[in-house]
Amino acid sequence: MKNPVRILFAVALLSSAGLVAQAQSALKIVVVDMAKLYDTHFKTEETNAKLRSDEQKAQEELDKLNKEGNALVEQYKEYLDQVNNPASTAEAKQKAQESAQAKYEEINKKRQEVQSFQMNTTKFLQQRINNFKTVMLEDISKVATEIAKKKGASMLIDKSGPSLIGVSPFLYVDSSFDITEEVQAEVNKGRPAVSPTAVPAPAAPAAATPAAPAAFGEPAITVPGAKK
Repeated sequence: MKNPVRILFAVALLSSAGLVAQAQSALKIVVVDMAKLYDTHFKTEETNAKLRSDEQKAQEELDKLNKEGNALVEQYKEYLDQVNNPASTAEAKQKAQESAQAKYEEINKKRQEVQSFQMNTTKFLQQRINNFKTVMLEDISKVATEIAKKKGASMLIDKSGPSLIGVSPFLYVDSSFDITEEVQAEVNKGRPAVSPTAVPAPAAPAAATPAAPAAFGEPAITVPGAKK
């Protein structure tokens, strides 16, 4: 007679194998590259073009403010030259000193105006790109989820994010599990027949003009997260 314990053990193994096979057949995972879908979306391209245009306009205004500031610095230096000119009378020196002091205060106000403009504009443009990205990723996620469900998937995973050591958590993914191209085609159905004209990235600002201690720098307006 066969050992009943061995028989029960064999039955248990067969049952476990069946459960594992059933679980594997029931679980279907698909992956998608959300970063690629966001970057290649026609609305992202349009928004980046608009941001580059607004960024360039803001940089032109910033350059104008810096130019005004540097003009004030030059005037300040002229008053200092009068103060330090041995040929100037005491009265002329006193008047030049007062004018220099007033110009110095004007320079500080202009500096604050420049810094405030740069900070507020950069913050505003950054907020615009962040708000847009939040909405776009939401919309793309909905489309990707719908496609995954139609394929009978029980799990949808974004493969674009890096792991803790800076590499993709998916070292290999069978192309049959990747629905990125399918989602890309769906979300870009509304792409205009003619893509918007690309706006060139703003040129780098000119080097700062050497001036007195109150000289202006040449800060730039940049929007982190916006593709150039």
